[in-house]
Amino acid sequence: MNTTIRNQALEKQLSDALKSIARRQDIKEYIEQDPLMNRLLRKAADRYVTGEHRSQALITAKQLESEGYAVSLEYIGENTDNAAACEQAVEELTALIDEAGKVSGSTRVSFDLSHIGLLLDTDVTLQYLLKLARQAEPRGVELFISMEESAKTDRILSVYTQAVKQYPENIGITFQAHLHRTLEDVTSRLPVGAHVRIVKGAYQEQESIALPRSEELDTRYMKLVEDVLQQGCRVSVATHDEVLIDQLLEKAQKSEAEGYLEYELLYGIRPELSRRLLDHGYPVRIYLTYGHEWYLYLCHRIAEYPPNLFQAVVDMVSEDQPDFVQQYVAEGITTSPQ
Repeated sequence: MNTTIRNQALEKQLSDALKSIARRQDIKEYIEQDPLMNRLLRKAADRYVTGEHRSQALITAKQLESEGYAVSLEYIGENTDNAAACEQAVEELTALIDEAGKVSGSTRVSFDLSHIGLLLDTDVTLQYLLKLARQAEPRGVELFISMEESAKTDRILSVYTQAVKQYPENIGITFQAHLHRTLEDVTSRLPVGAHVRIVKGAYQEQESIALPRSEELDTRYMKLVEDVLQQGCRVSVATHDEVLIDQLLEKAQKSEAEGYLEYELLYGIRPELSRRLLDHGYPVRIYLTYGHEWYLYLCHRIAEYPPNLFQAVVDMVSEDQPDFVQQYVAEGITTSPQ
């Protein structure tokens, strides 16, 4: 086995391990209770999470919007299996929508449906979603549903298709390019003019239902963007893959699709790429997260691109934390593409 293949195998093993421990409640509780581990990992998470409180996310949102970026705000949480906790998440999202509406007219609030009851009752989840949409519509806030593991896809799409009939202008949906079913889903489940986010997909799935990271996946991603654009949809290209972004930019410039595309990148990942796109006049949205579930989010960010582990170690041992927002003002620290 040559060095490149061995390194790729090790990266996959690390990615799989991180995705596994991210959901280990015993490990999470240990980190929360151990002062040293909590402090070190929290420093690593600061690169990707704006803070534990809504006010911190909103401050960052205002700073980025003053630079010309649009933002998407997420209160981190998923797989909530307690009714009271789901209700608390809805209350927090309601407050977030109210305050986000005061930031600008292009602010988006994103969330997992499993954070507001999908594991318990899809009908209750639908009612919660409609309640949030009623709050968001007059405030000019767009709601965006994230996509989760494939086992939830049918339920997520069912809730979305019911809700979007009532709120076609301010409820969007995410699709994962790696799932084989997505090519059919985007043609059969989307209304004309829908708002769509396309991601490559970060969840562990069986090869029978999903593609691994590969050129074939990149080709499919391109096709999905083209397919949804042909349906008159507005598309958020949610990837940090610079080669793929440049290909999409070139194609968009040769068509009439350019006005229907925006480029959405996660806070803390490739800030210099966000700046380059913005400086060239392309619409860029930065995805901001906050909340107490930062441990899960940190694991996901490293698992998506294992070399980010090196940056996490540097952040943990650094005496001074950099001004992460400043990286979006001028050319920032490069974190490799994902």
